Amino acid sequence: MNNKHNAFGFSTRAIHHGYDPKDHHGALVPPIYLSATFAFPTAEYGAACFAGEADGHFYTRISNPTLALLESRMATLENGEAAVAFSSGMGAIAATFWTLLRPGDEVIVSQTLYGCTFALLHHGIGEFGIKVRHVDLTDLAALQAALCPATRMVYCETPANPNLQLVDIAAVAALAHQQPNVTVVVDNTYCTPYLQRPLDLGADVVVHSATKYLSGHGDITAGIAVSNQALAQRIRLQGLKDLTGAVMSPQDASLLMRGLKTLALRMDRHCSNAQAVAEALQAHPAVERVTYPGLRSFAQYELATRQMKMPGGMIAFELKGGMETGRRFMNALKLFTRAVSLGDAESLAQHPASMTHSTYTPEERARHGISEGLVRLSVGLEDVADLLADVQQALATCNGTLPGRVRKASASNAAHTRAASARA
Repeated sequence: MNNKHNAFGFSTRAIHHGYDPKDHHGALVPPIYLSATFAFPTAEYGAACFAGEADGHFYTRISNPTLALLESRMATLENGEAAVAFSSGMGAIAATFWTLLRPGDEVIVSQTLYGCTFALLHHGIGEFGIKVRHVDLTDLAALQAALCPATRMVYCETPANPNLQLVDIAAVAALAHQQPNVTVVVDNTYCTPYLQRPLDLGADVVVHSATKYLSGHGDITAGIAVSNQALAQRIRLQGLKDLTGAVMSPQDASLLMRGLKTLALRMDRHCSNAQAVAEALQAHPAVERVTYPGLRSFAQYELATRQMKMPGGMIAFELKGGMETGRRFMNALKLFTRAVSLGDAESLAQHPASMTHSTYTPEERARHGISEGLVRLSVGLEDVADLLADVQQALATCNGTLPGRVRKASASNAAHTRAASARA
């Protein structure tokens, strides 16, 4: 693989890394290799491929030229040595768990997790003799107390889905690695490597639902795991090849590489739009609480500014009146689309307790910081003035206030909105 672009910046590598048109008949866009299997020039070469002694492709469930190019780009963007592509984010997470954990092991996970990850741990991993321990990873003393000789993994999302709680990756990794044979795994879906690089902070494996921001267009499902060469190879040959078979298609790999080309531009816009919407929500009297890493009121604001390049495109907030008011707000939205997922060009709104986190019982949601009235917004790429107008008219249905009240409530937000509109 041609890696002459390693010394370039993030966006240059996202567009060019690992590919030279002159090696492909001048094709500017990398070709899609649709073949499921690949021919061997000799029986000896085929045997060497199967033994791992040669780097050739022989079956797309293990490797494919289109997927290999995507994997090399994701590895360089995360500052890792190697990556493995999967057909979904859950494929990447499940393959990583099944590769690294065995009966008798313990895995420490953060208090708040994506609903399907929670279900995998408690209705899958946890039923095969692996102990799952939820720990408040913002409390290093609690992590220290939970670590034991059986601990084999510490796993977290940061920011967490859906309440945006952060974990200090560097501090958690340093503490976890004091215990031998512990792997630190971080779900970096919300941030992407453009905003946060967990491997640089001490994590061992980074996983993504590439369906989200990495793709950015809502037209594929995909997952990625990035690590060092040896660990990535284990995840490929065990978790992908033998345990899950969650193979990404070459077509989806091509679409994902197309998404990576505009990742930096899109994340800049997601962040500026989300900042304006978060400030508007915070200024409105119908809103009880807004959780967004870009607000100075955010409890972990200092950590966010230290660990993340920008605060991201996701917002969690509570309306006065709880779930029913939240539903009224969501049903009043005209531009935001009521849909799960995140990171698309379109702005999305969803209610975690009844949607993405419905795998939790009500008691589990309360215990893990997912309130019944929480609304989650994925702020898209539309004109910020249009997004604000939609939020304002939906908020007006919650307590009868006029949309214009939000604009008057925060002069700083109005200035931010004008600046964002100018940048757009």
